[in-house]
Amino acid sequence: MKKSYPFSNLHRRSLIKAALSAGAGMATLPKTIFAANDTKEILDQDYDVVVVGSGAAGMTAALRASKRGLKTLVVEKSKLYGGSTARSGGGIWIRNNTINQEAGIKDSQEEALAYLNLVAGTGSSFEKQKAYIQQGPEMISFVMENSPLKFRTMEGYPDYYPELYGGKAEGASIEPEEFDGRALGKELKNLNPAYIKTPEGVVVYGGDYKWMTLASVSIRGAARAATAISRYLAAKIRGRKPLTMGQALAGGLRAGLLKADVPVLLGASISDLSADRDGRINGLFVETKDGLRLVKASKGVIMASGGFEKNLKMRQQYQKAPVDTSWTLGAETNTGDGIRIGEAVGADLKLMDDAWWGPTIPLTKESPYFCLSERSLPGSIIVNSKAKRFVNESSPYHDVVNAMYEQPKQGDELPIWMIADQRYRNRYLLRDVPALLPLPKEWYESGAVVKADSLAELAEKIGLATEDLIDTVSTFNNYAENGVDEDYQRGESAYDQYYADPNVKPNVSLYPIENGPYFAFRMVPGDLGTKGGLETDEHSRVLRPNGSVIEGLYAAGNVSAPVMGRSYAGAGSTLGPAMAFGYIAADHIADS
Repeated sequence: MKKSYPFSNLHRRSLIKAALSAGAGMATLPKTIFAANDTKEILDQDYDVVVVGSGAAGMTAALRASKRGLKTLVVEKSKLYGGSTARSGGGIWIRNNTINQEAGIKDSQEEALAYLNLVAGTGSSFEKQKAYIQQGPEMISFVMENSPLKFRTMEGYPDYYPELYGGKAEGASIEPEEFDGRALGKELKNLNPAYIKTPEGVVVYGGDYKWMTLASVSIRGAARAATAISRYLAAKIRGRKPLTMGQALAGGLRAGLLKADVPVLLGASISDLSADRDGRINGLFVETKDGLRLVKASKGVIMASGGFEKNLKMRQQYQKAPVDTSWTLGAETNTGDGIRIGEAVGADLKLMDDAWWGPTIPLTKESPYFCLSERSLPGSIIVNSKAKRFVNESSPYHDVVNAMYEQPKQGDELPIWMIADQRYRNRYLLRDVPALLPLPKEWYESGAVVKADSLAELAEKIGLATEDLIDTVSTFNNYAENGVDEDYQRGESAYDQYYADPNVKPNVSLYPIENGPYFAFRMVPGDLGTKGGLETDEHSRVLRPNGSVIEGLYAAGNVSAPVMGRSYAGAGSTLGPAMAFGYIAADHIADS
């Protein structure tokens, strides 16, 4: 049985390190082993707080800690800052914030908490849910006051279960306004790049994506595309370097840290934590190109190092098959370091089998595509190895993957295909390929996309029973003509309708699949990152299995078990809690 004493599970080197700590002070390694450079100068100092990770959780925590008067350092394993945040769409689910209030969206803490509790259930404590709802809006206001970041509503983007009490069909998520990258100076080159680079000539927000997909069939979509072009031209005229979405969020937080004089040490991984004789965490061991160094954090360490989505061994240990590190959008350096190190000092782990799932097309080994709108657009369905539909394709993306995992396998494979026709391709953007244009040959060569002149030929090519696929498509086509999905009620929820086509009647989510050639897109259980990690309380303090607190150790973001439990409240349910609990951690340290 695991002991609660922090160093009970550490290896021999860690036990020796633990012995370096004595009384109120903490021993340091010989300074002579480090070259005279910026890294040495940073690591030579003592800090009140050290934050591990430079995504939204870590940088929000560091900014708050600094503004509360705590000497703060951020260490980042990668040579770039921003983590998965910089790669993301930048949406933030924080209910009842000032941005939405000014936009006229009516909300309350009571509604927001009731909704979150219905969504998350017992997957997280009510106290933790309450802390998030109460302090999230305060965090957003703080970020705007202490960084160049401003935010905008994601107009009309519904909560994922808007029919539940407290859910918002009109939307509650926000995203960053355009941020001028010039504010970062030389640090702009160190920003982790976006998952999909925005095409040259446009400035696009996450809230534009729905309409850009419909640009060839919708006046509003064409107008939104024109606006994206005009934003770009305005930025060029003014000499700006426009950043939006996750790039703006990570860049804006980094700019806030620059102004606050908080160092962000890149290329610095952690190997272990250090504790005093009472077991309180008071520092950590940092490895850089210059070697290993013990860094003092007299008031606490905040873990914000991301999940373990890029660690295949951990994924195979904790999660169901099939799973692959090439299907995730998480940062390359998210290999579970903070989780493993936290567990070694006695931390409890929760929800390690879960992730922020989403159906993904593995276009190439290096280029997975997380499907948001494609599976919701009319004229497409998703089928299993029996050529049968098994889910409302327009459901929230984590629900779709949960349903995928329940389907029959073929050996180690989970054959899932999205089926569409040429009409679908004539009307809608797919990833960054405009309507009507041919899909890249690399997608066909990888096996992610298959094309055939008839449904029978398509079925043969992807290994499905011909009659079964034809029957499934025929049944769906009847539903589409009548406007009612009798099997899975696709198109009934406001969320289903968000990524649909408003020009299609009688159901914006349904249209017959009948105009060849036909396409099959391979779908795999991808994710935005893993969901499980260190169990924390409402103050972001890391807990042991018996519920006791590991003093001095805090966690926020995907390194920790989520306030969302096994569900997903709305767009930005990763970044919103990450930022909020980073903020909460800093406040608790400052107040202790």
